[in-house]
Amino acid sequence: MSSTPVTVISGDGIGPEVVDATVRLVDAAGGTVTWEHAEAGAEVFRRGVASGVPQETIDSVARTGVVLKGPLETPIGFGEKSANVTLRKLFETYANVRPVRELPGVPTPYSGRGIDLVVVRENVEDLYAGIEHMQTPDVAQCLKIISRLGCQRIARTALELARAEGRTKVAAASKSNIMKLTEGMLQREFEAAAADYPDLETWHVIVDNAAHQLVKAPEQFEIIVTTNMNGDILSDLASALVGGLGFAPSANLGNGVAIFEAVHGSAPKYAGKDVANPTAVTLSAVMMLRHLEQFDAARRLEQAVFRALEDGIHTQDVKVGAPVGTRAFTDAVVERLGSVSSTPSREHQALKLPHITRESSRSEPGSRQKVGVDVFIETADDAAAIGRRLQGLAAGTPYQLKMVSNRGTVVWPATGGSTSCVDHFRCRFTIVDRAGWQTDSVLDLLQRIGAVYRWMHVEKLEEIDGKPGYTRAQGEN
Repeated sequence: MSSTPVTVISGDGIGPEVVDATVRLVDAAGGTVTWEHAEAGAEVFRRGVASGVPQETIDSVARTGVVLKGPLETPIGFGEKSANVTLRKLFETYANVRPVRELPGVPTPYSGRGIDLVVVRENVEDLYAGIEHMQTPDVAQCLKIISRLGCQRIARTALELARAEGRTKVAAASKSNIMKLTEGMLQREFEAAAADYPDLETWHVIVDNAAHQLVKAPEQFEIIVTTNMNGDILSDLASALVGGLGFAPSANLGNGVAIFEAVHGSAPKYAGKDVANPTAVTLSAVMMLRHLEQFDAARRLEQAVFRALEDGIHTQDVKVGAPVGTRAFTDAVVERLGSVSSTPSREHQALKLPHITRESSRSEPGSRQKVGVDVFIETADDAAAIGRRLQGLAAGTPYQLKMVSNRGTVVWPATGGSTSCVDHFRCRFTIVDRAGWQTDSVLDLLQRIGAVYRWMHVEKLEEIDGKPGYTRAQGEN
């Protein structure tokens, strides 16, 4: 069998220790891999590369198409973007696959429940697109970007994964009851895709109920597919059910590149102390071997890890018995290559990732009609004063002021409520003179408003196929 080139990034903190252990285990298990070493993360940031990913690493990933990666440090609350996110987005690894399974020798309050599920998380859009603005000095905005393309790809990836792993149930988790357009799109596209998989049991669950059910009865789930931020939260919750992040592998899958890494971070306080648990990275490498269709080596390595844990050999994050160090645990896994654990490996087939393009996912509406515009302004005026002024400013234009909201709640016309207002108002104007309306009328309206108030954001309002392409504020009729 010819050897497959794989880019390996050791990462930061405990990364070099757990990645070196994993590379050794993959080779010992019979994986036919040629390792191409590259770097990203803290040292690269220190050299002044703002992305944390040098061009040589980008070139290596583009060349090999497969990455085994250690954890990378991410600046918190300031400075550069995450190097992890940079790699995922540069190569459009749109599916984050995070298996969660009860492991032998790792006692938890859920031991014996048979937890064996996968969280499939959309990986490149949603709030993690990172499009933020300070709308006023005291109000920040983050745009939640959800696309039909992204929803179709992640839905079908989850459904295909069920077939590849011999699973029968797939649940979609969203907050579609509140965010009907964004989160609702995931629900609608999942339900449409599920119609092509009649062999699978599929359903939708509100994401907060999914979190509740994961704690209450996690064994009911086999695959959960969800949006980016929801998936980040649910997968970390799920990993805690089976022992924590030291046992949480993941894959970032795209049509051209696949990146395999532990879910855990770089844990710098443990770096160089020979105490880190390599299991999460090693199980990520098992996923990598299956991606490469080296199924025998994957099973051999997974079973050796299971057998070592079953024999009571573990690192310090398992709070039972005497722990061993990173190197000793790795040695124990090597010694058990060829052994069989009482916890069987799943039968796997090659995962068929969906090839969905922007063109194939794009919908052509039968009708689109402009019905108004939302203008966001900054002011310390009270709602009544804003309403009076904007009504006057709109006089003589094709628009009339319909409502003013603050943080999503109507504050003009008065509702009888007692909303606490900040200096950030959404002002909704509807078109009342359609015969006199032209695109330039938006600019005229903005000029009139701008003479009195600072405006910072504008959204055109449309009806698409007769349905509003926007949501109402709380209290808006």
